[in-house]
Parts: sequence; structure tokens; C-alpha cells
Amino acid sequence: MHLSPARILNFIRREAVLCCAALAALASTLFVPPSAAYISYFDFRVLCLLFCLMAVVAGLRGCGLFEALALRLLRGKKTLRFLALMLVLLPFFSSMLVTNDVALLTFVPFAILILNMADASAYAPYIIVLQTVAANLGSMATPVGNPQNLFLYNRFALSPADFFRTMLPLAAASLALLCMGVLFVPPRAVTVAMGDVHGYNTRRLPALSVLFVLCLLCVFRVAPYQLLTAVVLAMLTLFMRDLFREVDYSLLLTFVFFFIFAGNMGKIGGVNALLSALMDKHALPTCVLASQVVSNVPAAVLLAGFSQNWRVLLTGTNLGGLGTPIASLASLISLKLYARSAPGGTRRYLLVFSAVNVAALALLYALAAAG
Repeated sequence: MHLSPARILNFIRREAVLCCAALAALASTLFVPPSAAYISYFDFRVLCLLFCLMAVVAGLRGCGLFEALALRLLRGKKTLRFLALMLVLLPFFSSMLVTNDVALLTFVPFAILILNMADASAYAPYIIVLQTVAANLGSMATPVGNPQNLFLYNRFALSPADFFRTMLPLAAASLALLCMGVLFVPPRAVTVAMGDVHGYNTRRLPALSVLFVLCLLCVFRVAPYQLLTAVVLAMLTLFMRDLFREVDYSLLLTFVFFFIFAGNMGKIGGVNALLSALMDKHALPTCVLASQVVSNVPAAVLLAGFSQNWRVLLTGTNLGGLGTPIASLASLISLKLYARSAPGGTRRYLLVFSAVNVAALALLYALAAAG
């Protein structure tokens, strides 16, 4: 395939974080030349679990289970405020199991469709922004909710009790904040007239459900990740080859490049001293601010090498998903989906996005700092 300048530019725009990670890793090799020691940088358990979870969750999403459940909740006569509440709660709770990315890929297009049918498209920017915040905040409640949680859970060998004691209070506060945000939507009556949606493939649901349970058992270290990887690869190769195309390989490569970058930075004395000092004295703001620049997943990979304070790393990188659109890569999904449905509305969406995210980040940061 011919790699024209236009193709290369489009790839860089589409995979900006991956390209930055690759450049950072390459630059770091100038200070720490490649060697066999690089192997120790990679967390193969995290990479394998991410691959398996992405493939299995993509299969579950393709079964249409989430849309079918949402349709039962939203069809018929409702108030617009109730509609907004359900549209926000669906990604909040589903992201805990299927990740914030998948929750938004599923429910943002669904929200656009539902709001158009209810003649309430004027509220789409606000409700979709709330959905985005809900997915980013709901996903912090579980180790599988987002990639940085999975990485930190594995990196520090956390127990389920340690993780949930740290994250559930903040998730509960986030839920209360989101419910308050829905109060700005008027309670006028609306009707959603939508028939049953067909075309879903539920034949795979039993097998995928078993694989998902196996994924959870591996995350909680009940089963070995090598077994899970072998089983998932075998199932995909024999029965579900299309799911190989659904895996986000750019995310896996981003992890690989940041493993290299973070490992090399740890071996450079001056950088190690600077980042260690920042994480020792200003850990929470460092995590949040780093997330605004490079997004929260790379921030977690980088900063975990300079601090053993896993509680602040978890809290800071999860709260760091709020703020700028690049703070969480999931936020870019919502932006693209809304821009596709309302090409002239991007500026308004970004204004609403900034206002809601800054307010939510300020309130939750104050809560986390006080705790």
C-alpha cells in the first residue's frame, strides 16, 4: 500500500497518542541504548489481559445485549429528565465492566438516536458530555473499568479490598454529582416510539460470557493469565476470527512504547530525581496535570515508576480523565460521535464539555485532596 503524505498525516492525527509514545520511547533510547534489559520493562500480564478483555468485550457489544436492555428502559412515555438520567447511568454502570471506551461507543449513538426521536436534540451536547463524564468516573470503580486501573492493580499487586476501599467512595460521590447534573434538564414529557431492534447475534453470548468471567478471575489472580490468553486465542481463531479486528492494537502499542519510555526515564538520574520529588511532595496534582497533557493511561504508566503511593496514583489518574478532551482517550470518542451527528455543533459541544469537566474535576479534586 502506498504511504502518501496525506495517509501519514491522517494516521498521525488519528493516533496522536500512539505517535507521541513512539517518539518518546525512541528519544529515550538515546540516553539508555537498547539492550536485553528492556525485556524487564514490559508487563506481559497487563498486555495479555488487555488483549483478552478488548476482544471479549467487543464480542459482547456485538451481541447487542446493552442496546436491548437500554431500549426496555427508555421506550414509551417518559420525562426528559428521566430519559437523561437513564442515558447517563447506563454508561456509568456499564463502564465498570466493559470499559469507558465501549460504554461510550455503545450509548452515545444510542443517546443521539433517542434524543432525536424525543424531539430533544437541543439537549444532546449536555447529555452526551454527562455520559462521557459518567463513563470516565464509573470506570474507576473496578480494576477492569479502564486500562490504567488494570495496570496499577497489577503493578502494585493490589487486593480487591484495597482497590475497592480506595475507589468506591469516590465513585459514589461521582454518582451523586452526576445525578445533580441531570437536574439541569427540564422534566417535560416526551415519548420514545421505537420498535424492537433486530439483527443481533446472541449465539455467541454464552461462550463470551464464560470468557468474560475467566477474564475477571485472571484479573483477581484466581486463574493464570497464560491460561486465559491461550483459551481466548483458541476461541477467536476457531470460532470468532472477526474479533481480532476489534482489538485496539494502538492501545497495546502505546503501552509497549510507554513501558520503554518509563523504564528508560527511571535510569536517567536527573529525571528520576525530579519525578520522584514531584510524586513525593505533589503526587495528586502531578497525576492530574500529567493526565491533561498525555492522557491518564500513559500518565499512570509513566508515574508509577516514581512512586509507591498507589492510592494517589489511582485517584489522580482517574480524576485526571476529567478536564481536557485528551485527558481520557474515551472523551475523544464522544467528541467524534457527536461531531459526526451534528457537524456544525462541535464548538458548542466543546464549550459545554469544558464547563462540565472543569466543575466536576474541581469538586472531586477537592474531595480527594481533603481525604
